[in-house]
Amino acid sequence: MLKNYALRAAVLAMLLPAALQCEGADVGAVRRGQYLSQAGGCMACHTEDKPDAAPYAGGRALKTPFGIFYGPNITPDSEAGIGQWTEAHFVRAMRHGERPDGANYFPAFPYPSFTRISDTDLRDLWAYLRSLAPSKRTSQPHELRFPYSLRPLVAGWKWLYFTPGSGADATATPPAARGEYLVQALGHCGECHTPRSWLGGPRRDRALAGGRGVNDKRIPNLTPARLKQWNDAELTEFLLTGATPDGDSADRTMGEVIRNTTSKLTPADLAAVIAYLRALPPLPDEPR
Repeated sequence: MLKNYALRAAVLAMLLPAALQCEGADVGAVRRGQYLSQAGGCMACHTEDKPDAAPYAGGRALKTPFGIFYGPNITPDSEAGIGQWTEAHFVRAMRHGERPDGANYFPAFPYPSFTRISDTDLRDLWAYLRSLAPSKRTSQPHELRFPYSLRPLVAGWKWLYFTPGSGADATATPPAARGEYLVQALGHCGECHTPRSWLGGPRRDRALAGGRGVNDKRIPNLTPARLKQWNDAELTEFLLTGATPDGDSADRTMGEVIRNTTSKLTPADLAAVIAYLRALPPLPDEPR
């Protein structure tokens, strides 16, 4: 299983954007940024769910109890994408959840987790996004129910639930510490796997204990109360292939996360994620 990582690394190098050939491109930063974008699952929200979709050109629909959010175009197109942004604009969006004009982003954009991404990783992510092929696909406006469509109300939500970070230590050496960074900051797993209040705020006392999604779909508990059923080898196999010990497979949503994110992690990072999840306090499943 692990012998495939060398092949994946070779394929990854072949698929790096053509913009790397441009004079002045920081090849190392772009390569690191591509890995970070995979670990952060950026493709899942910023690429339309169809076979011929332009990567990172937006259009992915996210159905929530508040309405439908659409991931925006984050390619470097100067009109449809973020081509007119500066690196400071990007950091402001990720760290503070604010647009270049100062307006708040809706928290469907998981900046409450991304605010903890390290400065170095943000720079590398920015380098990667700048290397993408520009797309002129126009970002689709959200379809939200009143009053959730009123952007000024987000200021109140942020006052209740959001604390800006200064960037975590992405190079923490104990595996569980590195795993915490991958799960809580870069991978933003808690955005889906932590239950929420009626205002959409995370219930921090139930962090990663699972919850309910759209149409009352159960989202799995990631604490040891549930994961103790699998050993490390079984959990590793699931995060690499989607196969469960009983012969089943991940559902469509988690299958995409595995395909585009967890299966792309290095062996050390994958082990760190598992070590962190094992170290969490066990919490019972969220009741239906």
